[in-house]
Amino acid sequence: MENKVIRQRIDVLRTWMKENGLSAFIFPSTDPHSGEYVPDYWMARQWISGFNGSAGTAVVTLTDAALWTDSRYFLAATEQLEGTGFQLMKQGLSETPSIAEWLGSTLDEGETVGMDGWVNTITSVMDMEAELEEYGLELNTELDPTESLWEGRPELPDSPIEIHPIELAGESAQSKIKRVREKLEENGCEALMVSQLDEIAWLLNLRGKDVHCNPVFVSYVIVKQDECTLYINPKKVTASVAEYLKKEGVSIKNYDSIADDLENYEGENIMMDYNTSNNQLWALLPSVVILNEKSPIAPMKAVKNEAEIRGYRSAMLKDGIAMVKFLHWLKPAVEAGGQTEMSIDQKLTSLRAEQPLYRDISFDTIAGYGPHGAIVHYEATPETDIPLEPHGLLLLDSGAQYQDGTTDITRTIALGPLTEEERHDYTLVLRGHIRLAMVKFPAGSSGTQMDICARYAMWQEGINYLHGTGHGVGSFLNVHEGPHQFRMNYMPAPFVANMTVTNEPGIYKTGKHGCRTENTMLVTHYMDGEFGEFLQLEPLTLCPIDTTPINLNEMQQDEIDYLNWYHGWVRETLLPHLDDEADKEWLIEATEEVKK
Repeated sequence: MENKVIRQRIDVLRTWMKENGLSAFIFPSTDPHSGEYVPDYWMARQWISGFNGSAGTAVVTLTDAALWTDSRYFLAATEQLEGTGFQLMKQGLSETPSIAEWLGSTLDEGETVGMDGWVNTITSVMDMEAELEEYGLELNTELDPTESLWEGRPELPDSPIEIHPIELAGESAQSKIKRVREKLEENGCEALMVSQLDEIAWLLNLRGKDVHCNPVFVSYVIVKQDECTLYINPKKVTASVAEYLKKEGVSIKNYDSIADDLENYEGENIMMDYNTSNNQLWALLPSVVILNEKSPIAPMKAVKNEAEIRGYRSAMLKDGIAMVKFLHWLKPAVEAGGQTEMSIDQKLTSLRAEQPLYRDISFDTIAGYGPHGAIVHYEATPETDIPLEPHGLLLLDSGAQYQDGTTDITRTIALGPLTEEERHDYTLVLRGHIRLAMVKFPAGSSGTQMDICARYAMWQEGINYLHGTGHGVGSFLNVHEGPHQFRMNYMPAPFVANMTVTNEPGIYKTGKHGCRTENTMLVTHYMDGEFGEFLQLEPLTLCPIDTTPINLNEMQQDEIDYLNWYHGWVRETLLPHLDDEADKEWLIEATEEVKK
């Protein structure tokens, strides 16, 4: 069936393209701030294609249209693109061409492709320019069709921002800005361009509501040695926030003023990360030396202070209470019938929302039952939602934003009888999780050096997973933060005490099942000795791990000992805070010691 609305938009776009000398236009999923989630105002890819998944790139030429997305969205995209004129390009398949390859085979040499420089990073523009050049195609980043063509475009969010209390932040904005200036001086740099929203929120001890799942606000910041300027819609700044910023030495300018201020920038150099800064910011500074360096804010933000750590512990306690109530409810509810991937997501969210200081989920829940668990970042939609049955595995990856901390947890749950393959894979994943959880390592090690701990047992059987094993977690901020990671490919960022990081190995077998076990961990001091400081990983997540699928005879005794220790700690910590006797009984049973 023809989708007239989308086809009409494409027709209008093609007329605009002809008028502006373009033969194609590329619509990414991003915004000017390289956000994982973006405000509705920048959802141009959804506007032009009708596809509403969180990841994808739409490309329209004068005769064709195609959309690239990953395996999470193959089913949904197929349905949503029907009748639009868009062809689905399945990323990750060997037969799928890249965007540049497709354009190279579709367009003639000398033709021009458009990309909006405001919503593409410097690196992505440079890479696309180089790839298109191989086919004799040119790239124009100065045009944005949405400005004139998008009727009824959503407004930029104007909800007020709020001060993140010092008792939760643990350090004043003034102190953080001073530390940034010290880093700039060390690098011989006059200013820092900050465009990532979580860095701005952390730096200024402010929070907002502009982005789904992330308590951030649309803005830029420029830090110089003698001034710090926040570029933001003034409607968002209340009198109390304005007074607070003045005390912290921060001036306020309109969000759109960033362009004029960069065009008139009088310094000799400025620090700007090509991987996170949009291309238009770079284009506004043609005569200025741009130092392509990673922001010094990221490693500062990654190391949590005492107040933030207290906040994590409080948030994890509340999350653990909600998870126990949910897990106690889950299996009987599935046996009774009527539960689906989406309905259990709603149930868990409602239980979290009952907890003090709850603000939001921290990312869209991944509830994958059976074969859906093998889709690494699966998100159930009305088109893909399936009922849960009392057998097989459910992979549930979820988290919450509390004002005092951010949570991220994955549990794989046996809803009933399992195959031997499911039990074996579940046990391999649990062994990997425990091996990494037990690791002791020299301060300054990179996550790549420790990643093998999580993969070793499965590697012996020729099994692997293609995502990272762990990422940093924000403090009432974005659930994904760097720069440190556990990852197979080289990630040089050093681990130091008081970083948070997830531990989440997995196994995914297409068409069968997926398993993942994840706790959020805190990097803590282990010992000092002849060979320097050593660190360890302390679990923050408080939630039982399902023991029913475990093949205990495949586990080593120290792995079983760790699991029993973890369950004892979870039980002792949570029991005093549960108000329902049935929940307490379930927790005691779920955390009973296991033996070979």
